[in-house]
Amino acid sequence: MTTKIGTLNLIEDRPLIQWLWRGAMALAALALLVIYADVFDVYEISIVIFTAVTMALLGQNWAGFRHHSITVTILSLLAIQRYGADLSLADSDFLLSYILASQSAFMWMSALFVLATVTYFIGLILRSDFTQQVGTGLTWSAATMGMVGLMVRWKESYLIGVDVGHIPVSNLYEVFILFAVMTSIIYLFYERRYQVRSLGGFVLLVISAAVVFQLWYAFERNAHEIQPLVPALQSYWMKIHVPANFVGYGTFAMAAMIGVAYLLVSWRQQVKADSRLVQSMPSLAIMDELMYKAIALGFAFFTVATILGALWAAEAWGGYWSWDPKETWALIVWLNYAAWLHMRMTKGWGGRPMAWWAVIGLFVTLFAFLGVNMFLSGLHSYGTL
Repeated sequence: MTTKIGTLNLIEDRPLIQWLWRGAMALAALALLVIYADVFDVYEISIVIFTAVTMALLGQNWAGFRHHSITVTILSLLAIQRYGADLSLADSDFLLSYILASQSAFMWMSALFVLATVTYFIGLILRSDFTQQVGTGLTWSAATMGMVGLMVRWKESYLIGVDVGHIPVSNLYEVFILFAVMTSIIYLFYERRYQVRSLGGFVLLVISAAVVFQLWYAFERNAHEIQPLVPALQSYWMKIHVPANFVGYGTFAMAAMIGVAYLLVSWRQQVKADSRLVQSMPSLAIMDELMYKAIALGFAFFTVATILGALWAAEAWGGYWSWDPKETWALIVWLNYAAWLHMRMTKGWGGRPMAWWAVIGLFVTLFAFLGVNMFLSGLHSYGTL
């Protein structure tokens, strides 16, 4: 069946495939709830159910996401099976040492993201659809290896010790990887929906920058070493607050890079309307719409994350809000994008001013995400560089 979205034709999967995927997600959730019935509390049960529903909705008409999810599951289970109960096998087992151990998977992820960035730009310069399709494939591969690395790192933390085990979203090293994976998957969703592969290089630039920082942080500060959680992070809130935050960060970063592309194309149109760049890129209207939809999605998740953070703060520190630097800058980010959406929705603002605003917003968000940890101290000082 074919549906029309704007000027695009998208092929929906057959109902049988949709129902098989939904059933697989339901069975996976049920299996987890049965196997871990003795250790799951009500919050973890809710997370499993929410995750299963979300994946069922995303995958029912998105073959790429299904392939990604199935591959991540198979490779993660293979790595866990090869580890058994011996973490030292990461140094002697070929598959673990070179492919599936978390650090190996992260190295593959890093190389593939950088290669995807270069490939997208080559495809743009040469106006080659095939080359840009290769960029899409490399991006999927990078996101898959990054997610496998996170899943395996989760297992590795428990192999170090039950008291050490935790979901790998607890420090800057881990969340930079999470940022790269989530931003790429969000971009791939919009790429498929709007057929805008020519924007891939721009969006992948910010992901490659995150990869470079992550590599520096690992080699310079030994940040890749798994450490026990500080007391404030030993909470179920971390499992939902941090991922929700990084949907926001990822979409804000994507909107900013689309804003860069918008400004470049807008300038080039004024200089030479029939230039290769103008003809190769999406229309300004599509880029404007993508900025809006990305920021709207990110704002929704960032709002939820901020509320969850307040609830977590009340449990950890006895108060919902303390004007800690991290909290204050999170509020500044929220107000910035609330104002962006307000002007867009009520005043009809668009075009270059909103593109510039989206780009500037990235620097505001970057300071809230990273600058606060570098230059300020407070209750969130466990995340310092």
